[in-house]
Parts: sequence; C-alpha cells; structure tokens
Amino acid sequence: MSLVASPASLVFGEAKGRWVLAATVLGSGMAFVDGTIVNVALPRIGNDLDAGLSGLQWTVNAYTLTLASLILLGGSLGDRFGRRRVFVIGVVWFALASLVCGVAPNIGTLIAARAVQGIGGALLTPGSLAILQASFRLEDRPRAIGAWSGLGGIAGAIGPFLGGWIVQAASWRLAFLINLPIAAFVVVLSARHVPESVDPQASHRLDLWGAALGAVGLGALTYGLMAWQADGLSAPIVLGSLLVGVLGLVGFYLRERIAHEPMLPPDIFTSRQFSAANAVTFAVYAALGGVMFFLVLDLQVVGGFSPLAAGLSLFPITVIMLLLSSRMGALAQRIGPRIPMAVGPGTCSLAVLLLARIDAGSSYAVDVLPAVTLFGLGLSITVAPLTSTVLAAAPDRHAGLASGVNNAVARVASLLAIAVLPLVSGLAGDAYSRPSAMDHSFGIAMVVCAGLLALGGLLAVALIRSPARPVEPVVAAVPAGAPRHTCAVDGPPLDCCPRHGPLAAAGVSRDPS
Repeated sequence: MSLVASPASLVFGEAKGRWVLAATVLGSGMAFVDGTIVNVALPRIGNDLDAGLSGLQWTVNAYTLTLASLILLGGSLGDRFGRRRVFVIGVVWFALASLVCGVAPNIGTLIAARAVQGIGGALLTPGSLAILQASFRLEDRPRAIGAWSGLGGIAGAIGPFLGGWIVQAASWRLAFLINLPIAAFVVVLSARHVPESVDPQASHRLDLWGAALGAVGLGALTYGLMAWQADGLSAPIVLGSLLVGVLGLVGFYLRERIAHEPMLPPDIFTSRQFSAANAVTFAVYAALGGVMFFLVLDLQVVGGFSPLAAGLSLFPITVIMLLLSSRMGALAQRIGPRIPMAVGPGTCSLAVLLLARIDAGSSYAVDVLPAVTLFGLGLSITVAPLTSTVLAAAPDRHAGLASGVNNAVARVASLLAIAVLPLVSGLAGDAYSRPSAMDHSFGIAMVVCAGLLALGGLLAVALIRSPARPVEPVVAAVPAGAPRHTCAVDGPPLDCCPRHGPLAAAGVSRDPS
C-alpha cells in the first residue's frame, strides 16, 4: 500500500493531540537525557571499564559522529517513507543500542554501541518535531511546538539530577537500561495515536554517497586528532587518518556540488548572514562541548564532587535558559540579533574564565555557582537569537533544511572540540584520573574555550547584520474549500511545511549539553 500525505487536523487541547505530543516529547527527550547522563557518568565508566581518556572521548564522540553525519538523511527518510514509521524505527534502534551499552563488557563494545545509538538518534530526532508539524492544524502548530520545546527543557533540567542519582545510587549501566521501558511506551503511544504522514513531493533519490563521505571524513579526522596526542603526528596511523579525513570532507563537498538532489545544497551558503551565523554557531558550540566534557570530569576528579553533586552543579544553566530564552528571543526581535549574539558569547567567555579557577579547594557556592549562573545567562542571551538568525537568513526553499544544517554544525563543532582539547591541553591516557594532571589540563582547556566564545562574539560583531524590523504581515481570509498553505503565516516555512526541507524538526530547540 502506498503512503499518502495525511491532513494536518489535530487540535492542541484535545486528547488525541496530547497523546501525539507525549509520544514525540518522550522519544526526543529520551535521547536528550541520555546524553546528559553519559557526561555525568564518564568517570565511573572509565573506572569500571579501565578506559583511558580516548575511551571516554569516543564514548561521547561515537554517538555525536553518527548523529551529526546522518541527521539530514534521517529527516529525508521520514519525508519519503513515513515520519511515524521512521520515528518508531529510530526509537527501537536507540533502545536496542542502549541495551548493548548497558551490558557492555569493555570500552570497545560501549563505543560501538554508542555509534549505533547515534544512528537511532538521527532517525528519531528529526521525526519527533516533523510529526507535530505534519499532524497539528496550522493554528495549533506554534502551541504544539512551544509545548514540545518547553517539555524538552524540563527534561534537560531533570537530566543532570537523574544522571547523578542513577550513577551514584546504582550504576552507570542503568543510565542506558532505563531507556528500554521509555522506548516501549513511546512505541505503543505511536502505534495507537500518532498519524502517519509523508511528503508527497519528497525526493526519491537519497544522497547516500554524500552521507557516507561525510561520515568517513568526520570519523577519520576525529580519530586522527585523538590519536595525535598518544602516537605523535608522525605516526602513520595519525597521518593516514588525517589524510583520509580531509579527502573524505573534500569528496563530500564535491559530491554535494554535482549531485542532482544533494543532501546539503551548496547554494544554501550563498547568504552571507546564514554563513556568518553558522560560523558563530561553530565557535560557540565547540566551546560549549569542551566545557561540558571537561567540567563534569574536573568537578569529580579534582573537586571531589560526587556524581550527583557534579550533575546538579549544571542545574542553574538549564533553569536560567528555561526562564530567559524566550524573553531574549523577543528582545532580539526588537533590537536585532547582532548585539545579543555579541554580548552572549562574551558573557559566556567571562564565565568560563571563572570556571578555570576551580581546583581541589573550591567550594560550590563561591567558585562554581557564580560561574555557571553567568554561563547560563550568556547562553540564554545567545541561543534564541542565533537560531532565529540562521532560519531567517536561509532562502525560503531551504528554510527547513537550514534548521538541520545549523544543528549539524553545532554537533560537529562539539565533536571536534572534544577531540582537539585534550591534545591542546596535554591530557592523554589515564592522566584524567590524576587530580594534578586533570587540574592543569582543565585550566588550559577552559582558556581555549573562553577564546572560542570570544571569537564567536567578535564574528557576530563583524559579520552579523540586524535587518530592518519586518512589517507585520496581513493575513487574508481563506475561502472555504480553497487550498490551504501548509506553512506558518507569520514566518518562513521552517517548521510547519515538511516539503521545504528534510529536517524541519531538528534545530528549534538545541541541547546545551
């Protein structure tokens, strides 16, 4: 039986709409919380599996690598074969990989399972919001998407506390195994309540070559950067990996230029504003990935914090973002994005320099809380204007894709930062478990991250334009029976119109973890 596009008819306040919202929030939230818990669990994973620093890096990066490489392809698969179908496959895939993570006997198995987990994330992440966009009627989509974002933020607030409690009271393995009952519930909800939808105009040509070249390029480059510290630049494995990485990324670029229906159309970067906003994204999220990786390790290894205390130390960041992000987005709409995108990273840079002072004698109230509070304020000022600028700068025909591109840029930046920062800071092997070595490297890494954040602010000052305030559109009444436009009437068709891009879902709410 061939699939057909289903009408968007769900009403936000009705029971059917609530069930659909619950399924998408739980599915995407499962992946979101999992990433937060893994960061908190890294020291225990290293101890239990006798893993060096590279093992911990790959525990994070294996997931990020496959997710970043395949997330655009995952959105395209949903558009073509059915968003509910691909979403459910992604949820089941993620859960099975979580099971393997939870019973992994060694670090190699855990890393491989994390890479498989990332594939599941690439299938379910774009599908969760795309389902809302395709299922709710036009006038209810903003409320549904807002609820999805807000509930996802609550999941982010719970994540550090839940992760710390699970790791401290039980085992890091439970952090993965807890995904199984959640995934089973999501599958049942989806089968009973989520309508199927497809994009009738979706391409029948999937850019598999582009996805493969991108994954090989990123993977080889990451491996080479991480092996550099242990083996030296002159080692054949390091030089070979770096060469394969560069050739893979060059091949990806050339492939996207000649492909009839590329995964990443090069003309999306013809907008200077779009390219500049993604450059700011890369600098900011490289720093963010490095801070989150090093900070939780340092608090436990150097500061002597328990896993629960280390997880809770990040709680103010999420709370501040929940309280202020929407207000900062409204402020940027009034004054333009340039000032917030400059001030926000600058504020974060100062906060990270404060974090660099943390040592064995630091207290949470005096040394950690002020810094993470300032960091949360800076992120609140930055994230909403940055995302809005990316989406507004892209051509209308690529508005949905622009969201996915920006999400992928953020993840690639984090991936490379976690690969490079230990090299720059001189941390390798099991040195992370020695407080003196970890303390020294943490200070260097934080200074580098502060520099990246300052660079992001400077790029915003130099390259971001604050466009003239748009005139409010006048929406004419639609006669009964007339064809209805499937995009939001008050903005570019980034989220509500699946045919405008394979990943209309991935970038509205981004995980700061």
